[in-house]
Amino acid sequence: MIRLQNFNVTFDDKASLENLAAKRLELPPQFIAGVVVVRKAVDARRYKGAPIRFVYILDVELTDEKMEKKVLNRFKKDKSIYQVEKIDFSAGIAGGVSSKKGDNPPVVVGFGPAGMFAALTLARNGLCPLVLERGRDVDSRHADINKFWCGNGFDPRSNVQFGEGGAGTFSDGKLTTRVNDPLMGQVLAEFVKAGAPEDILYLHKPHIGTDLLRNIVKNIRMEIIRLGGKVRFENKVTGIEVSGGKLQAVIVNGEERIPTETAFFGIGHSARDTYLMLKNAGLIMEPKPFAIGVRIEHPQEFIDKAQYGDDVGNPLLPVADYSLTYNDRQQNRGCYSFCMCPGGQVVAAASETGGVVCNGMSNYKRDSGVANSALLVTVRTEDFGNEVLGGIAFQRQWEQKAFELAGGDYKAPVQTVGDFLKGRSGSTAFLTKPSYMPGVSAVDLHKCLPAFVTSMLSDALPYFDRKIKGYAHEGAVMTGVETRSSAPCRIVRNRETYQSEAVAGFYPMGEGAGYAGGIMSAALDGVNSAKAFLGEAE
Repeated sequence: MIRLQNFNVTFDDKASLENLAAKRLELPPQFIAGVVVVRKAVDARRYKGAPIRFVYILDVELTDEKMEKKVLNRFKKDKSIYQVEKIDFSAGIAGGVSSKKGDNPPVVVGFGPAGMFAALTLARNGLCPLVLERGRDVDSRHADINKFWCGNGFDPRSNVQFGEGGAGTFSDGKLTTRVNDPLMGQVLAEFVKAGAPEDILYLHKPHIGTDLLRNIVKNIRMEIIRLGGKVRFENKVTGIEVSGGKLQAVIVNGEERIPTETAFFGIGHSARDTYLMLKNAGLIMEPKPFAIGVRIEHPQEFIDKAQYGDDVGNPLLPVADYSLTYNDRQQNRGCYSFCMCPGGQVVAAASETGGVVCNGMSNYKRDSGVANSALLVTVRTEDFGNEVLGGIAFQRQWEQKAFELAGGDYKAPVQTVGDFLKGRSGSTAFLTKPSYMPGVSAVDLHKCLPAFVTSMLSDALPYFDRKIKGYAHEGAVMTGVETRSSAPCRIVRNRETYQSEAVAGFYPMGEGAGYAGGIMSAALDGVNSAKAFLGEAE
């Protein structure tokens, strides 16, 4: 195969990729046997009036091996053209039969991306894992969340944070990651097998959308069961038994003892009671930085126009997103956009009674007409006293203030950018209707965020407005508070074995353990944790 890297094509070029690849390789089209898209990105930068382009990485197969050698020799000085092995993009997570099976099956705690893919990897290798998820199955969970969003009561057992698929199921379904792991293609292939669109295999910023994710996580569950695994919902692990530094059992719902020598804990970043239980059980944990802030909403058409200019509305172009960063060296803090959701909505994401938490979500088509993104400010460990669970108390403090400020009924506090920057509150002249359900109250966000956060937001908004003219429009609406962007602590593990340094057989993994940041990196960490165990077992 010949790989073409940095292959730029004007976005509205109607020629086939086969013909374009032939032209680039200076070959007649009949020599092209096939083209596989490895990566596709949008370059909307208008440097010197350049048009919007699609930037590809292509793997090109020729009909003649001798011709391939000639082409490679002809372009041997071109670093964007080189030889690669043919890749099977349909291959999922590899399986086999483990040579060692203990007296008890391995237990997987939590059925978010890390737990799901750890369980799938174990099942593929014949180990029949038992999955214990504190929340409900995705269909029941979806019904519970809709009731909450419609104002019919909050359920701390079943919400955006807890249940089948984890917090990512009710998000934009982004599959981007900064992790460069060779297993990434296998994980993406598993998503496709479970019903995801095939373009996630090559898009630079792939996403699935919460509407598709709900069926995908259910299909992965059924595959684990087909392979011999078991999945139990409303089974919260409330304790662990340790003897001689080794795991002996987990306790479920305060009463059932399940013997096991191996447990994979993918608990998610909001399992605050589980963090406390593990700390009391002697697990080594440490505080870690995170970030808090607000969600900001704009009309999607405004973001599209800012990105695409006169080409806005062209059906060949995806809905636009953005990424913004502001740093204050004196304060040694940053403010940045996070989890930007084109064509989505702001959602109620509380997991505890008496607190307001917001997040962003999109369906696959991203067609709500409203763009939203978190604007977050860095929280350092010294901001909460460097205590292991101090970050949780810090988050809870501001979530409860938001709850009280907005009326105590799970409405969210909102404020226009104009009011926020001018030190006033109460305006409802919104640029776009706030999408948060079950409702909002126009108040002063300065009262439910730390002063260092509101100060950074006040400095960052005008700066972002210089990057995207109109971003700090007086009527742009900000919703508070977003506090759950990442875990506030880390469960320490050995870098090579993936096991806890304190308890043998205990594998902390994923975003909740402090080793991932999103669906894809959490899934990869689940696979790698299971593979670390399989390597030791064999």
